[in-house]
Amino acid sequence: MAILNTIRGKSSVLIIVIGMALFSFVFAELIKSGDSFGTEQSVVANVNGIDIERDDFMNKVETTERQNAGARSNIQSMNLVWDTELRRVVLKNQFNKIGISVERDQMRSLLKNNLISFDEFLNDDGLFDENKLNEFIINLKEISPETSPLQGNLINYDAWVNFENTIAQNGLESSYFNLINSGLRSTLFDGKTNYHFQNDNADIKFLYFPYTSIPDSLISVSKAELRGYIKNNPNDYSVENSRDLIYVKFDETPSMQDENEITNQLKSLINDKDEYNIDTNKTEKVLGLKNTNDPESFLNRYSDIKLYDGYVFENSFSKEMSSKLYNLNEGELYGPYKEGPYMKVTKMLDVIKLSDSVKVRHILIPYAGSTRAGDQEFRTFDQSKKTADSIFRVVKRNRSKFKNLLNLSSDKVSNENGGEIEFAYTDGFAPEFRDFSFENNVGNISVVETSFGFHIIEILSQTKKRKAVKVANLALRIESSERTIDSIFNIASKFEVMASKSDFRDVAKENDYSVRSINAIKDLDENIPGLGSQRSIVRWMYESGTDTGDFKRFNLQNGGYVVAMLTSVNKAGLMTNDKASVTALPMVKNKKKAELIMKKISGNTLTEISNNQNQNIQTALAVNISSPTLSGVGNEPEVIGNSFGLAVGQTSKAILGNSGVFYVYLEKLNIAEDLPNYLVFANNLSSSKTNNLNTKVYEALKDASEIDDKRSLFY
Repeated sequence: MAILNTIRGKSSVLIIVIGMALFSFVFAELIKSGDSFGTEQSVVANVNGIDIERDDFMNKVETTERQNAGARSNIQSMNLVWDTELRRVVLKNQFNKIGISVERDQMRSLLKNNLISFDEFLNDDGLFDENKLNEFIINLKEISPETSPLQGNLINYDAWVNFENTIAQNGLESSYFNLINSGLRSTLFDGKTNYHFQNDNADIKFLYFPYTSIPDSLISVSKAELRGYIKNNPNDYSVENSRDLIYVKFDETPSMQDENEITNQLKSLINDKDEYNIDTNKTEKVLGLKNTNDPESFLNRYSDIKLYDGYVFENSFSKEMSSKLYNLNEGELYGPYKEGPYMKVTKMLDVIKLSDSVKVRHILIPYAGSTRAGDQEFRTFDQSKKTADSIFRVVKRNRSKFKNLLNLSSDKVSNENGGEIEFAYTDGFAPEFRDFSFENNVGNISVVETSFGFHIIEILSQTKKRKAVKVANLALRIESSERTIDSIFNIASKFEVMASKSDFRDVAKENDYSVRSINAIKDLDENIPGLGSQRSIVRWMYESGTDTGDFKRFNLQNGGYVVAMLTSVNKAGLMTNDKASVTALPMVKNKKKAELIMKKISGNTLTEISNNQNQNIQTALAVNISSPTLSGVGNEPEVIGNSFGLAVGQTSKAILGNSGVFYVYLEKLNIAEDLPNYLVFANNLSSSKTNNLNTKVYEALKDASEIDDKRSLFY
């Protein structure tokens, strides 16, 4: 009691202490998540000083997901909205700088151009009426958030505002890019230069010392030299913030015991058996696959593959099974056997002779509501049937009148070929159309009903008939049992524990597990090669508490587990020497090889150098700047460009090309005759400059923008 009284007396102090502890906990979590009481977290990104607000951004992502009805994942929808919003903000910055905007008159003009065919805004003369547009907008605003119909769709005022914003944005972009385009026109001088680049040519002689003539073993490159090259070529070796990982995957693969159990299930469905019927309170005989008279209902009840109610030829079966299944007698069974993801028992239902392709001609009479019937089709089912029967009676008496009646057919495609269609049995035709065409003889004609309407079909020709079969496949998908799933979980967990006590790769090697390495995973990536969509792994790699060498087990969406280990944190900037060395090291080595080659060269003419180095002089005729290729060597723009800078009869100094060191002698320079006008070449040059202009300009602006992207905090 004394203790209780003491607690009661100190209750106010305890409340304060507990409250402070809770506050500290919440505050710590806020700091951990990077939130300063909501200040940072309310913004998805800041682009050139302009905030992209979180709530607005997330609402647009949600709307995009709804519009795509599951066709895109959350990350894909988010990236789609991001691309749109980033473009809007980047370009908005430019619009503000040069002072362009969309004013009311231009906005009305833009709306008219986009809505000119909308019935809601046309007057009695079929002309666009701006007053009707104004009335529509005012009404939409007054009834907000209710919707109003527009061209068969329901929209509200918010959707209309978004539409107007899109139209305005497009108008601004058009004005902006047109201004840039007008400044990129090529002059006649540019056209003349372009003409001579294409048509001037030179005859040269040269000596070629390939870099490969110096063995790599003679070249040493220090880390400092490699780093210096990387720093001098930042565009080639800059990387974004990324992560590398390795992983071991544990699939929930069905065991042999699982397969045996599924095999036994199939066997139990082959023969008849007695089962107690709770409704009749009697034991009744249930027919198995072997004796059932209704294979379709049987498969619907027991099989994972339903009955294909058609015939197939031998090539429809797999190579492994064709000889076993195609040659079954009617009523005979084969199986159980494994094929793909299924365990199967196959029963031969019927064997007939069929052509594999036919040619027919037909007249199609649809009715209102039939497949692909147009809106202008008003005939009822009975009226169409009566019309088809009348046509049938006419053509049956006189086949020559078939073509004269094609104007009554709604199949305009076949009408262009006299109503004729040639197709294979396995083509996707209506079953009734297919069955009549293949199961009757050449010359037969009849009215056949399908979902498209009534066809008057005449069989014109058939290929030679051969054996075709109809089979029933009683199939059960081979799936892992709970026992197997538990076993895989235990194996993955055991690996995780062992890896915590030893080296991840060593444990995998000891247990013969395959380790896969994935590099350069970005913070907003969703898919991991070999694993599919695994956003949870990507988020884990970028959490503040995840360090290099940490690993974790994750569930896979389609079953199974993966144990992933973070192997590298790659900060934005220049690549490390190790990662850049694949391309950087050969470039540095080539530079050093060039120095060695030039050191041993003596002489001022090609002949002198050739004699000293015992190297053959090569000739290249009619080389030009537009196509800087040396025959037998490859693309060498430095060599060709330097050639045109020589005087006739002059020998160049050493030229460091793509593949080696060159010495060039200009033998002849052929200058093309001047033209009276270079407008065509100037226009061609202008076209090449403005090709994909909008995309190129935007990408350049985006690269030059300051983007503080916080999307990974939310997705």
